[in-house]
Amino acid sequence: MRGRTWFTLATLLSAFFLVPFSSWAQTDVIQQFDKGSINWSTGKVTAIGIGAPPSNAANAAQARTMARRAALLDARRNLLEITQGVQVDSMTLVRNAVVESDIIRSSVQGFIQNSQPIDTAYMSDGSVEVTVVMSMTGEFAEVVLPQRLAGGQGSTPAPVVPPTPGAPTPGSQIFTGLVVDARGLGTRPAMSPKILDETGKEVYGSAMVDREFAVKQGMAGYAKDIKAAQTNARVTNNPLTIQGIRATGGGKSDIVISNSDASSLLSAAENLSFLQKCRVMVVLD
Repeated sequence: MRGRTWFTLATLLSAFFLVPFSSWAQTDVIQQFDKGSINWSTGKVTAIGIGAPPSNAANAAQARTMARRAALLDARRNLLEITQGVQVDSMTLVRNAVVESDIIRSSVQGFIQNSQPIDTAYMSDGSVEVTVVMSMTGEFAEVVLPQRLAGGQGSTPAPVVPPTPGAPTPGSQIFTGLVVDARGLGTRPAMSPKILDETGKEVYGSAMVDREFAVKQGMAGYAKDIKAAQTNARVTNNPLTIQGIRATGGGKSDIVISNSDASSLLSAAENLSFLQKCRVMVVLD
């Protein structure tokens, strides 16, 4: 009887801790590949490699070491392949940027070689599986993001525009960030997305943001749950939530919003400040 009681208690405790964890994990926007993934919510690219023990190893220890080395090389090759498929903006993949610039190519290869192993699994047959990770923010973003991004704190902000007649305005309320609900639009994540009004005018994008913030944290955060996006630290405690109308651009990473929402968003200087600081979350399916 006592054993059954302890078993029941353990089951309840496991449910208490594991269910919230699963819920949090489900809010991440993850692009899955055969040998790795891009987590757009955390800004991390991971890849898995497998190495087999050589037949000419002197002993079991050497075989294991050589298998791990081979797995690490394989993981980094896979990481390079996955990274080249990262969408920079709606028209450009990292692969395109690498082809166009020797500097970007050598820098990306350097980041791959410096990627960190985060997990090593030793199999019963002697093979080894290694998982490596690389961040899309920081040094990688510094190299890959378009150079046309606005400069530092002295960059010129976008002009404050008068609201469209009859459109709702933020009034005296000060928002701390922006959440764009792009669910159901087929929108794809990118490092440098744009938000456009119905005429194609850029409401948020490379011409507006402070490059320092874009490099440090990315131009936009991504989530699969509207509540998770609205409570994300990126947009702090009082974000403005607007509905996307459609996805556009070759990579479907740019989002069109209504003219009235665009006018409301740009009508207050406080909003332009948080846009410059990349305090933007996008909700995807």
